[in-house]
Amino acid sequence: MDENRADENTIDENEGNSPTTTHAEWGAGNPHLLITREDERTEHPLDADLVRIGSAAGNELRLSDTAPVHATIEHDDRDEYVLTLHGEGEMNSHPDAAATHDGERTQTLRTGARFTAGPWTFVFARDEYADHGRPYGGRLGGEYSDQRLQPPRPDYRDDAASDQAEGQSDSTDEM
Repeated sequence: MDENRADENTIDENEGNSPTTTHAEWGAGNPHLLITREDERTEHPLDADLVRIGSAAGNELRLSDTAPVHATIEHDDRDEYVLTLHGEGEMNSHPDAAATHDGERTQTLRTGARFTAGPWTFVFARDEYADHGRPYGGRLGGEYSDQRLQPPRPDYRDDAASDQAEGQSDSTDEM
């Protein structure tokens, strides 16, 4: 065996190929929902700080055969997307799991999180580099027992406030 050859399971951190933290810019990573119903398929970007899902006029995501406000997704000040189910539906996460928010019908969305509302199925997606649930390319508890801790999250409050102010000025411009 060639002693100069590195173990193929070893990551050479000097090659620029090593995973890093998931503390990307505020709202980065193209967060969106993949939505299906029987033969229908669509996507919806999560580009507002609050997305109301349901059949009521004025919802950011309006879908037939759902309650007027069936669910909400909030982009919180930690740059997380938090689902709250108000109507009947299923979630694939246990509400007491790590990194979820308080509430029996609430969960922090991670890439691949699935939930339902009426006949609709939703899957949350966000590019891995910005999905806070995958530090250094792993998961909480890690691949293997030793996982480096990420540095603390940036303070996203200024970015969140700026986005909210921009959204308000956009809506007043339309009137």
